Amino acid sequence: MNRTIISISRKIFLVSGICTMIIACQNTENQPSEDKNPAQEINSEDLRPLLKDLTSSYDELRPKVIQPAEGYLKYPYLIPAGFYKQMWDWDGFFMGNHFVSIGQPKYLKYWALNLIEGIDEEGYVSGGATTKGPRLLFGKFAMKPFLSQGVYAASEGLGDYTWVEEYYEELKRVLKYREETQQDSLTGLFFWDNGMQSGADNNVAMNYFADDKRSFLAPDASALQCREYLAQSVIASRLSKSKDAQLYKKKSDDLKIAINKFLWSEEDQIYYTVDRETGDFYKRVSYSSFVPLMHAIAPPEKGKAMISKYLINPGHMKAKYGFRTLSVQDPDYNNKNIIIPFSNWQGPVWPIANFIYSIGLKHYGFEQELRWQAKTLGELLLNDIQKYNTMHENYHADTGAPLAPSHDNVDKDGNIVGFISWNLCIQNLLEGVVEDKWMLLEIKN
Repeated sequence: MNRTIISISRKIFLVSGICTMIIACQNTENQPSEDKNPAQEINSEDLRPLLKDLTSSYDELRPKVIQPAEGYLKYPYLIPAGFYKQMWDWDGFFMGNHFVSIGQPKYLKYWALNLIEGIDEEGYVSGGATTKGPRLLFGKFAMKPFLSQGVYAASEGLGDYTWVEEYYEELKRVLKYREETQQDSLTGLFFWDNGMQSGADNNVAMNYFADDKRSFLAPDASALQCREYLAQSVIASRLSKSKDAQLYKKKSDDLKIAINKFLWSEEDQIYYTVDRETGDFYKRVSYSSFVPLMHAIAPPEKGKAMISKYLINPGHMKAKYGFRTLSVQDPDYNNKNIIIPFSNWQGPVWPIANFIYSIGLKHYGFEQELRWQAKTLGELLLNDIQKYNTMHENYHADTGAPLAPSHDNVDKDGNIVGFISWNLCIQNLLEGVVEDKWMLLEIKN
């Protein structure tokens, strides 16, 4: 198929999708909230028994994500458990931060050391690893921008940066390699090689099929890299490398400006991905649109407007059982139970996406919605644990049914193989709401 035909096909798809979204918008956008904002009726103290029960359940499940050092992995490592036995980049980052929050920062340090072990001479590091070595998946740069952030958070938890000194140049090499391979020269923004690399595997705001060669300037890739620069700046400062500290702080500041300049749609009041070839907004309201709010990149009035219009609106992201990963108005919205060849980010409620959303809700002052979210997600996960003695990757947004992995995946004893991983962070959400003990992943200069 020649380029002209491909272009025409894309235009037909886009026109069709836009028409479908317009119809959906007409049908749903002005409807009143289906729950009439029950967050107003929730008192934080009323959630204390839920926090206690979830914490008790997590105390039993948490050891399942810890594996002893073996083979290539020289340090104890964190796995999602259940369906996955590998060490992964952002699973380990969020789990590691959860362990920091309960006074065990060593596991985030081990995560960082295991990843650092795999950095090659160019600065490439794989986003996954097994006891036999790195998993070379999804392009030349599989790891997401979390390494410097993890080193920072581990060091803060330990109260010690001295261990980082011998790896400092390797961290710089990773940052440089990402700039050389995934930074757009015209805007300074960052992109993924493909949607699978982002971790939100089949996110419709990106390319996730091998034959789709487009690439998109992405709100999540750029916001996470902005955080990487800031974390590296603090690491440099703690190690008395003042010039580097200034350099990476400026890179972070410049990237924040670029995100607001190129990815923010003033007309629609949201961050979109941008097609690198055409420079046009790719108008899909998905999980990735909200990641910049985790770093408070949007000015207060814009962040509040975006959250009000999209995240807490049942006509877009808010569902009965949590916040969706794709707007209900999107023509591709679904709640299919998918885990192979990719996990489904086209609608289901993911606890990790909800944790990321919660940080944005806190930054922009949506306390009532945080109470609703903590209650909704806490009850959803606790019910899952009580029924199956485990959890799942995601849940049907409109029925609450546990999705992947499906229940035909069982262990040798016939028990379903579930998923623990970053779902542990929902304890942190409840602790924030009930005890004002927040895990906001802040990077403080």
